[in-house]
Amino acid sequence: MRVMAQMAMVMNLDKCIGCHTCSVTCKQAWTNRSGVEYVWFNNVESRPGQGYPRTYQDQEKWQGGWVRTRTGRLKPRAGGRVKKLFSIFANPKLPSMQDYYEPWTYDYEHLLSAPAGDDTPVARPKSLLTGQDTKVTWSANWDDSLAGGNEIAAGDPVLQQVSDRVKQEYEKSFLFFLPRICEHCLNPSCAASCPSGAIYKRAEDGIVLVDQDRCRGWRMCVTGCPYKKIYFNHRTGKAEKCTFCFPRIEIGQPTICSETCVGRLRYLGLMLYDADAVQKAASVKDDKDLYAAQRSVFLDPNDPQVAAAASRAGIPDDWIEAARRSPIWDLIMKYEVALPLHPEYRTMPMVWYIPPLSPVVDVLRDTGHDGEDAHNLFGAVDALRIPMEYLAGLFTAGDTAPVRGVLNRLAAMRAYQRRINLGEERDETIAASVGLTGQQMDDMYRLLAIAKYDERYVIPAAHAEDAHKLEQMGTECSLDFEGGPGMYQSGPFGEASGTAAPVQVETFHMLRERQTSDGFTDPGDEPRRVNLLNWDGKGRPAGLFPPRSDATAGGGATEGPGVIDTDGGPR
Repeated sequence: MRVMAQMAMVMNLDKCIGCHTCSVTCKQAWTNRSGVEYVWFNNVESRPGQGYPRTYQDQEKWQGGWVRTRTGRLKPRAGGRVKKLFSIFANPKLPSMQDYYEPWTYDYEHLLSAPAGDDTPVARPKSLLTGQDTKVTWSANWDDSLAGGNEIAAGDPVLQQVSDRVKQEYEKSFLFFLPRICEHCLNPSCAASCPSGAIYKRAEDGIVLVDQDRCRGWRMCVTGCPYKKIYFNHRTGKAEKCTFCFPRIEIGQPTICSETCVGRLRYLGLMLYDADAVQKAASVKDDKDLYAAQRSVFLDPNDPQVAAAASRAGIPDDWIEAARRSPIWDLIMKYEVALPLHPEYRTMPMVWYIPPLSPVVDVLRDTGHDGEDAHNLFGAVDALRIPMEYLAGLFTAGDTAPVRGVLNRLAAMRAYQRRINLGEERDETIAASVGLTGQQMDDMYRLLAIAKYDERYVIPAAHAEDAHKLEQMGTECSLDFEGGPGMYQSGPFGEASGTAAPVQVETFHMLRERQTSDGFTDPGDEPRRVNLLNWDGKGRPAGLFPPRSDATAGGGATEGPGVIDTDGGPR
């Protein structure tokens, strides 16, 4: 058993109102600069819908994630190192800008400068890529609230799998919102797809990052990520992705999307897991067993043996205590109400979801029944307006049993708490019918409905005495061991060779200085890093590209921006 720690997130979809506040604040914090206008590290999708980029879930088309070979091992769906070797200079399979959307702004100056007249001036949309007039045809949230109706919903890959159950009729239509960020997987296929070894998983907290110094713009990581949450900056020629707001996490603050979430639907916490069990769990034969397999990887922090092994592995005591108080452990393992997004991709995602239950009460009320009665609720779960098969296609590789179990537990909690609110006697049989106790019902209700800030976000801060070690942390990954699936330590073109110099850890004082500074922080004798938070995308700050080497007597090549073509791809 090799104990490692992983920051994780759970989102309660019953609470998401589709306000997109999380998307806007993430955009302002991380991608509000030139070159990444089309990039949304956090986006909120409507379901059913095509998602962002369009139809990203169709892995037959986009070749993301892992596949299990006949020998029981895993390989990237887009191909192993031999295929990458022969196609190293070819463009990988990527969504086009039209699959994302062509970002635009409006010609506001025309509104301000137009002379007085009989007609009201209009602000024409202008492309942020070309500066020319454009026609707005798509965006990250274009199908919000079923704006496109059947035309857009029909392109949903999950909906196509259950088309026999879902009828695209107005009276049977359904809608819920699905916020998405990078999954910061235990078995990241993006890292395995990178020829440069620029994507690495931090050993101390499992956050997956891109080393901007090592990235060469191959863009194979975009293909390798099945969630399409890695983006290519066409201005810098580098890949970028959600960082789980690691500068905030390291000082004990939640991610910006969690901090600003209007519905308070996000939970953050630390999970302990057995790194030696990841390969076996990700390689189970049946896709429908992947949900249970990933749960088996997680370790109980209340187990004295686990705590002792974590301490021997160098995990601080306050981190172990934080894992004991983690709302993620409670929601995934204790109450069993959270599910992973597309476990069939075999990346072992660490952003989980509580499926929506809300429509069931409306269905019962409209038929003249008591929508909060336990017996009615249990009987109506299978008749949800949101088909069980659709939720299973998102969260359990098509297996409806775990989804039904989650919805039954949520329905039982509503019925149990309703009796209490009406002053009636507690009915322990309601809790027992879903394998819980009355006390557990109370605790689950508190966590899901009225939990305070420090109960929803249990984030251990980085230790000051470990700051130097964190700054110099190499590329040790939870799958960095003999036989690990796809984490290539050597190969024909040097994947992950050498030791990566990752991004710096920011302390609270560095964070404050960065927010009030007009320039870049001088790292002294440390390797200079590009701070993507305060860089406007213009110019070429030191650290963005590898240092130029002196030309040899024979006219040796020089490393630097010259290796990037005008289209952003490597020569």
